[in-house]
Amino acid sequence: MRKNRRKSGEKAYSILTVDDSPIMTSALSDYFLRSGYDVDTENDPVEAIEKVRWGNYDILLLDFLMTPICGDKVIEEIRQFNKDIYIILLTGHKSMAPPLKTLRELDIQGYYEKSERFDQLELLVESCVKSLKQLNTIREYQKKLNAAYQTMNDNYMEMIQAMRLLVDARDDYTRGHSDRVAALSVKIGRRMGLPEEQIRQIRLAGLFHDIGKVGIPDDVLKKPGRLTDEEFEIIKQHPEKGQQILEALSFFKGVAPIVRAHHERMDGKGYPDGLSGEEIPMEARIISISDAFDAMTSDRHYRKSRGVEAAAEEIRNNKGTQFDAQIADVFLKLVREIGNGDLDRYFN
Repeated sequence: MRKNRRKSGEKAYSILTVDDSPIMTSALSDYFLRSGYDVDTENDPVEAIEKVRWGNYDILLLDFLMTPICGDKVIEEIRQFNKDIYIILLTGHKSMAPPLKTLRELDIQGYYEKSERFDQLELLVESCVKSLKQLNTIREYQKKLNAAYQTMNDNYMEMIQAMRLLVDARDDYTRGHSDRVAALSVKIGRRMGLPEEQIRQIRLAGLFHDIGKVGIPDDVLKKPGRLTDEEFEIIKQHPEKGQQILEALSFFKGVAPIVRAHHERMDGKGYPDGLSGEEIPMEARIISISDAFDAMTSDRHYRKSRGVEAAAEEIRNNKGTQFDAQIADVFLKLVREIGNGDLDRYFN
């Protein structure tokens, strides 16, 4: 009697044998049961399709010539809903073996010419089992990788919140402003049809575009009146300081150049680098408009809000000089749709 090759505690792989000859399915069942496999049999190829649909089989041993449908048609049906099951096609004669093209197109793992001995067939089954084990190992690693990624993502979000608290601690105005800039920038980005990864970068850059202000002295940052020229030069350092802070964290390296460039102008008269036109990252050009709009429609220490219409007109008048004309048009269309009502509608 042949030895059961399955190790103690090891998963019993399941086989479905399909042949319109009950003698053949019985012989295959007896053979592979003794080898430690879970075996089910079916003599009707149509019923076999349903068994695979609702069952949980690892390997299918399938006769090629059957009635009312042949094995290749059975496989075509199965592959429409199950891409994972390993299939070995059984043929009565070598001349009846399916062409290589069929094996590839239907993702058949092998074929076997029937004989009284099943040794060669067992080798094919064992090869399938090895592949299944490797696939299961890969899937386990993927699960662990996904779990590690989720943990990393959770830590990432905690880090974001910590940085937000750092910004909020300096100036109560900053948090509301940054939230609104991020939300409006995302709206503009979505209207432009930008991909989700770019939208994510825009949101983060909007939230942290002013993080460099943590390095600005309180007497300048919180000054109730207008700034002197010297004080404004200090304020103008915040894009560079923001870049330096964000570049120290690997998660934010892609966001750092956007933060650095959010006060650049299309005509090259912005800061800190005097970039112009396409030299300015698109994300920064979007944030520039959102930043200016929120600044003009918010009460500041030294002035009241100018209102939506006046802010929109200012952006319209500075298209192509301060602001990207195409992005400004997207924004102005958004303003026309939302109207001059509740400002919250721009930021939700």
